[in-house]
Amino acid sequence: MPKLPSPFITPNFLLLSPQAERLYHDHAKQQPIIDYHSHLPPEPVARNHGWDNLTRLWLAGDHYKWRAMRANGIAERFITGDATDAEKFQAWARTVPATLRNPLYHWTHLELQNPFGVTQLLNEDSAAAIWSTCQAQLGPTGFTARSLLAHFKVEVVCTTDDPIDSLEHHLALRRDPTATVQMRPTWRPDRGLMVDDPAGFNQWLDRLATVSSTTIRTLEDYLAATAIRHRYFHAAGCRLSDHGLDIMYAEDCSGAQAAAVFSQVRAGTRPEDADSARFKSFMLDHWARLDHAAGWVQQFHLGPLRNNSRRLMDLVGADAGVDSMDDQTYARPLSRFLDCLDRDGQLAKTILYNLNPRDNEMVATMAGNFQDGSTPGKIQYGAAWWFLDQKDGIERQLDTLSNQGLLSRFVGMLTDSRSFLSYSRHDYFRRILCNRLGADMRDGLLPDDDELIGRLVEAVCYGNAKAYFSFEQTTVAGSRGRGVAESDSIR
Repeated sequence: MPKLPSPFITPNFLLLSPQAERLYHDHAKQQPIIDYHSHLPPEPVARNHGWDNLTRLWLAGDHYKWRAMRANGIAERFITGDATDAEKFQAWARTVPATLRNPLYHWTHLELQNPFGVTQLLNEDSAAAIWSTCQAQLGPTGFTARSLLAHFKVEVVCTTDDPIDSLEHHLALRRDPTATVQMRPTWRPDRGLMVDDPAGFNQWLDRLATVSSTTIRTLEDYLAATAIRHRYFHAAGCRLSDHGLDIMYAEDCSGAQAAAVFSQVRAGTRPEDADSARFKSFMLDHWARLDHAAGWVQQFHLGPLRNNSRRLMDLVGADAGVDSMDDQTYARPLSRFLDCLDRDGQLAKTILYNLNPRDNEMVATMAGNFQDGSTPGKIQYGAAWWFLDQKDGIERQLDTLSNQGLLSRFVGMLTDSRSFLSYSRHDYFRRILCNRLGADMRDGLLPDDDELIGRLVEAVCYGNAKAYFSFEQTTVAGSRGRGVAESDSIR
């Protein structure tokens, strides 16, 4: 009788020492998840949505997989086009063996094993059986958005939301007595900086005026409208902002200068690049001060070069998987931005993420410049992000943080994903963390003390995030609790 192949994802996957195994199984594996940055759509959580098949749950919107499929010669019809869901899954299965040594190979098999229990390698021959196994666990009686979050022990999930979003799904979930997960919005005002596109910016401003019940003609009107929405987000449970920027903007800009640029753009004229940079600097500083006053955490994702392929942008739209690392420098403006807020005593808790690994040490050391003793790890060097959230990138981020700061105060991993199966990446991160620390214990670089190092593992996996973000359980509209009360009403 032929011997069956051993599963690829074993209980000790990525754990290469006895110390690593103990750290993972005794301290990391069972920790809950605080997912403080994701791109999960809020509606499926509010409605406890289920999925008809694995393609809709797993492949739709996943630009990591789309990039690999294109590189493997898969026609766009089978990626984002009109092929059937079964045909798209088969095309992905055909691609998976070609991803050997790409992190997608690890992620794919982690996500199939947990939650579906699939231990077969996915390829063209096994696709039908794996599809059938997963299909039996989906559909009307299978996994739903909330049951998947519960399966992965997710306590809090923070979505990414435009200031003009209604947040109706967040509010609906908070009113649902059966909900066991906190879903919180994150203030992402990137479109409020897009003065380089006057037509798009003005359309967005008109929608902002509508949702804030104001008229926006001047900069003063604009600042008032965003303040209204900032309070609205806070009342709906928001405790974080996020900014996706090519570089940091920190040019000197007076209120009068910003007002002149705003008036020019409101009239439909694109400003000069220098004026655009000044306006963006003014708004980022203004919003940072709102964040500090509200007690929020601000996040800055720095360094992408977005939408490189106009062909695919025209065909698929934004988030088509045609972004890359940029190579612009931004140490000096980042320093000026943080220093200005710090001098005024208005620097909020801050997480800095870089996309180009060239900038690891720069960003990590920048974070150390503005610690003030008020909060452990107040300024965070953020988790390995996007193209860096793979084994090598995670190890480099952990090493850089350890060398330049305090790993023991790190708030840990996040999903940064649109897929409900991406929570397996927290397990991936935890295995890498434990393996790195276990190797140091084995080699005598750290004490061979499971209790001491185990406490660090538990803190990085869960405890630090819980303390740093202070996500108190909020209540529904009209209550007397700390949530959306009559004194802090949703407009």
